[in-house]
Amino acid sequence: MNSRARWLGVGLTGALAAAGTALAQLPWVQRLGLSGLTLTIALGILVGNTLFAHVAAFTASGVDFSKSTLLRLGIILYGFRITFPQIAEVGWSGALIDGLIVCLTFTIAVQLGTRVFKLDRQTSMLIGAGSAICGAAAVMATEPVVRGQAHKVSVAVATVVLFGTIAMFIYPLLYPHLGLSQQAFGIFAGSTIHEVAQVIAAGRSVGEAVARTAVIEKMLRVMMLAPFLLLLSATQLSHATANDTAGKAHIMIPWFAVLFIAASAINSLQILPAALVNGVVQVDTLLLAMAMAALGLRTHLGAIRQAGVRPLLLAASLFAFLVLGGYAINRIVAP
Repeated sequence: MNSRARWLGVGLTGALAAAGTALAQLPWVQRLGLSGLTLTIALGILVGNTLFAHVAAFTASGVDFSKSTLLRLGIILYGFRITFPQIAEVGWSGALIDGLIVCLTFTIAVQLGTRVFKLDRQTSMLIGAGSAICGAAAVMATEPVVRGQAHKVSVAVATVVLFGTIAMFIYPLLYPHLGLSQQAFGIFAGSTIHEVAQVIAAGRSVGEAVARTAVIEKMLRVMMLAPFLLLLSATQLSHATANDTAGKAHIMIPWFAVLFIAASAINSLQILPAALVNGVVQVDTLLLAMAMAALGLRTHLGAIRQAGVRPLLLAASLFAFLVLGGYAINRIVAP
């Protein structure tokens, strides 16, 4: 049953990916500037909040497989679109921008969450980690460090997915009005949008060059997850009592980010036939579309409503900082 459910779920995400890709080819859709990935997650959200409940029992494991494993594989294979000289173009300023975004967003989350919105510290840190680094993946990685309860994790994931999805639609509309070059806009998008897949979708809506720069910047941000968790763990341990169990928390290293760099290194050496690389890129496009469909299917508006207004207000405040404050940081560090 589990194997059948996995294949049915993967088939469902594949069908939505195919539908979103086909829609993106329509002339009137192209005039709107909507990419296949953007349309695919929109279809996923639509189906996820209408029909999915009737087939979830038979497809959920496959959908979750697409949302996690296929997404990670898609991110790794994205490295075959990028070379080290392109990574070098981001430079020290890109790394500094990411560092400032991560530190400031998380600090603001904890302070606003606990002092202004009167949320507990765990929920504030989980939402802050997801907004600061890489969305749901960062929330899940932070959970064992802060020992967050399941419902707090669900609330944090729901809020960052919601505002990351909003960013995916808004950023391409903002591009013509920000006075940024394609490379600068890519760095802005990669340093401030929540999920890797959302960064790719937003970047592609503007252009492939923007998407490449945005993903490089985003992967630098993702790789900050490991040192972030180590520092957070040390902070948590410093506040723990001798009998506390905080020392049992496990640090999760984002290995997919390391493998993304390895794929970029292989691509930089140009040792693979061009036809093979093109085939890998085509497979990667499909995997990313399936992951976006799965993310949409798992974005339940009911769960967001149940979270209450305070977590949403915190996530919205962080989103506003990422857009406005992130833009200011980008202009100051890399004018």
